Amino acid sequence: MLVEHLSQRPAIDASAHIAPTAVVAGDVAIGPGSRIGFGAVVTAEGGPVLIGANVIVRENAVIRGTGTHPVRIGDHVLVGPGSYLVGCTIGDEVFLATRATVFHGAVIGDGAEVRVNGTVHVNSRLATGATVPIGWVAVGDPAQILAPGRHEEIWAIQEPLDFPNTAFGIARAAPGTTNMAEITRKTADILDRHRDDKIL
Repeated sequence: MLVEHLSQRPAIDASAHIAPTAVVAGDVAIGPGSRIGFGAVVTAEGGPVLIGANVIVRENAVIRGTGTHPVRIGDHVLVGPGSYLVGCTIGDEVFLATRATVFHGAVIGDGAEVRVNGTVHVNSRLATGATVPIGWVAVGDPAQILAPGRHEEIWAIQEPLDFPNTAFGIARAAPGTTNMAEITRKTADILDRHRDDKIL
């Protein structure tokens, strides 16, 4: 399904193929030879999504550009089933395995791999050719690659990367408090912009 969002229409190369149950919405450009699989969602919610040549986006993956963080995906990239990419830059010949997650402001170098359930955190930079093992976390610039059980070490690097401000434009809540009401209100306003979408 192709969708006009915020007066922007997807631009899809004639040699690319979009599965009939995929959704491509807004300011999205998909390059030659690329394939978007069943149930995948590629949506430009205020910022563009630029997908290069011969990119494979497998089933139920989500790729989302935001007003502050566009998405740029190089050539010959495989995005595995159920993966989530938001506001990130992916180099050429990158392998993102099943359920890989790459957050706002992250940059993944050419030839890198993020294996099953791996995460690249906000504002982190994964070096060319680096590998994030199954379930591990890459965090920092340059990224350190840590096992998920090393939470305190991950948090020490992650906290100054400022996830709430990077992802939502909202200051981190004071200890013992929450800012979820503000986050959900702001997110609802962004999603409400889809009310005027047009299916093409």
